[in-house]
Amino acid sequence: MKPTRRSVLKGATALAAFAATQGVAEACIQMPPVAAPARKLGKGMAKGLTLLTFRSAASQGEYRLGVKTPKGILDVAVAAKALHMHAPATMDDLLQNEDGPSLTALVEAALKSPAAKSAFVKAAFLKEDGIAYGPVVTRPEKIVCVGLNYRRHAQETGAPIPKQPVLFSKFNTTLNHHNGTVKLPVEAAVKFDYEVELVIVMGREAKNVPEADALSYVAGYCTGNDFTARDLQYETGGQWLVGKTPDQFAPLGPYMVTADQVNGDNLKLECRVNDETRQSSTTADMIFNCRQIIHYISRVITLKPGDIIYTGTPEGVIQGKPKDKQVWLKPGDKIACSLENLGELKFELV
Repeated sequence: MKPTRRSVLKGATALAAFAATQGVAEACIQMPPVAAPARKLGKGMAKGLTLLTFRSAASQGEYRLGVKTPKGILDVAVAAKALHMHAPATMDDLLQNEDGPSLTALVEAALKSPAAKSAFVKAAFLKEDGIAYGPVVTRPEKIVCVGLNYRRHAQETGAPIPKQPVLFSKFNTTLNHHNGTVKLPVEAAVKFDYEVELVIVMGREAKNVPEADALSYVAGYCTGNDFTARDLQYETGGQWLVGKTPDQFAPLGPYMVTADQVNGDNLKLECRVNDETRQSSTTADMIFNCRQIIHYISRVITLKPGDIIYTGTPEGVIQGKPKDKQVWLKPGDKIACSLENLGELKFELV
């Protein structure tokens, strides 16, 4: 049926009302669908950017890709629509499709092009204090973790220095986000512990990668916490998987800083519980550095773009204290983890 003048005016009035109540950017999202611009640029990783995942209230809480800029958090989906440009919709799309050049072009256009002065593009910049964060990566094929990878941490737990990386894994149900909560599985465990960690985010498929080339496969780095139930880890026959993989046990964020801006082998890292510093060290104490970790894993497991690697934790964990001084984490505790230049990850236990 052909649209009448009355139906057209009715639709225009509805869109105007939506814009008035929800904001210009959200009204743009709800405009009648048009063909998405085709991808024109080649494959590659994003460079020079600080990225994040956030939830969009306009799209039933779906995850969106954001870019931290001097103007605020750029909502990539809204900017792409306003500028009629192709861009990855989520962090996982960016990583798994190696769509960095498209994202870089969009960010440059949103910040510098003549069109950047339009109301629609300006509305794509959000205030960071008003967004709801998601896990930086939401659909990794693999979450690989390295245990006992700091010399002083191995010493405090009485473990020998490993001769090769000690690997275990987590599942996607463990993924958590900045300003999130961890619901402690108190029906199954009581000995809850923190582990601040540098997290590597892969940007290219890596199989049998030479150590010298390993960092060229990295998309970026994040702050993470390998949250752990020690009684499940050590008192059930040494099942690290069980102690490491309860739901929400892998907080990650708030940002992924692209690899070209970070030296992962020389970063300060800290963990604080209720504002008390518990861990304070540097990634220079890692037994196996980032190159060696990627090289070793890729010999036996093919790493895919979007896979993440938790690289180990430094000394200061509760498990490493004398038994009479082990005070395990409990509901109400507030955890803050920071890595130099990567941002502070906060979450609360409930």
